[in-house]
Parts: sequence; structure tokens; C-alpha cells
Amino acid sequence: MSATDDLSGSEIQAKLRAFVAADPLRGWDDAWKASITPWDAGDVQPPLRDLLGSRELKLPTTGRALVPGCGKGYDAPFIAATTGLDTLAVDISPTAVKLAEESLAQLNLPSAVKVSFELKDFFSLGSSEENYDLIYDYTKINLQPSLMILLRRFFVCIPLSCRTKWGQLMSRMVKPGGYLVTLIFPIDPPRSYGPPYYVRPEHYVEVLGDGWEKVVDEVSEVSSATHKGRERLVVWKKL
Repeated sequence: MSATDDLSGSEIQAKLRAFVAADPLRGWDDAWKASITPWDAGDVQPPLRDLLGSRELKLPTTGRALVPGCGKGYDAPFIAATTGLDTLAVDISPTAVKLAEESLAQLNLPSAVKVSFELKDFFSLGSSEENYDLIYDYTKINLQPSLMILLRRFFVCIPLSCRTKWGQLMSRMVKPGGYLVTLIFPIDPPRSYGPPYYVRPEHYVEVLGDGWEKVVDEVSEVSSATHKGRERLVVWKKL
């Protein structure tokens, strides 16, 4: 039995928000330690699996990929194994990074697959040496299997005041010709509280600015039933 089995969706949200409100950085690790980890879906995100598996979009096969806010890190090994990119996944939670490293060790991936996990704050990145061919922006919160309340996207976890810096960092770190893969959710009526904060596709446009081409903009066919009309897969190419 997990720590959330006896809690309603609203109670889980309240606990998570209380952790983050008390300390925006340490709060996420406190949530991991308390097993308030509804974002841990236990597998690769279906829209990401579908996107990379289709091969319709010619993503880079050499270079580097970044997964910020990776949690237990299911998607990073998949990206590395599928694309061939040297993939770095980062999180601000020491507990999450430790679990991700343990999970990675159990996969027994071929030596050619390069993936690593590091304890880092995304907003501390962005040096001239940190350039990537692909960045995957997501976070997933499944508050209860029975409720199917989900939060996907790193973007919607950060305070609204940090979105401009998010856009600046993405524009700085994605190489010309590189890609930013975003799963936009929840596309809900406006609200002031979070996480998750409500989002619109245009919110990304506002903070990314010029210099990007939208190469994929679609409703994923593999999204859960509760995401219908509330989620979009958007891929941006850096010009």
C-alpha cells in the first residue's frame, strides 16, 4: 500500500502543494521521502514512446539530450536507447536521483546507450558548454489510479514567475537545428494555484520568443481518456 492509497485526489494535491509552498526546492525531495509521489507512473510516457517510435519526425541521432525534472527517470533511458543521444536527466531531489540511478542499473542497457542522472536545479543550467540537440519537458503526476488526475510537464510545475527564465534557458541550451519536445497539460480554465498550474500552448510561445519553428502540434492518440481535449504534443525546432 502506498502513502496515497487512503487519500483523495484533493488531499494528495494539498499535501504536495504544502511541501512545495514550504520550500520550493526541498519540498520536492520532502514529497519523495514521504512517498507523496503521484507523478511516478512507473513507465515511459505514452506520447513520447509514440513520437519516437513512429520515426516520422527525423530527430537527431547524434549529440546530447536533456530531461529536466526527471523524477525516477523512466523516459531518459528510453530517449537514449531510441535516439542514440547521450542523455542527461536532472532533478532537484536527491531521493529521486538515487532511485533513478538504481532503476537504471536494473535495466542492463548496452554500453553504447549513454544516460546519466545528476542532482541539479534546472535553473542553474545554461552555461556556454551546456548545449543540447533535444530537450524533453515533462512531469507526470498520477494522483490516484482510480482518479486518473495527471500532471505532465516540467513547465507546469514551476512558479509562473519562473516561466520567462525557463524560456530563456531553453532558447540558450537547444542548439540550432535541435528540438524541444513538450507535452502540454493541463489545458484547463485559468486558476492561480498550483502545481499543476494551468497552461495554454501560447504560454510556451510567449516565453520562447522568436527563433523557433513548430514542427509537431497535435492531440496525442495515446493520451488517457481524461486528457481528451486537455493535452497537446508540441515539438519545436530551434532555427
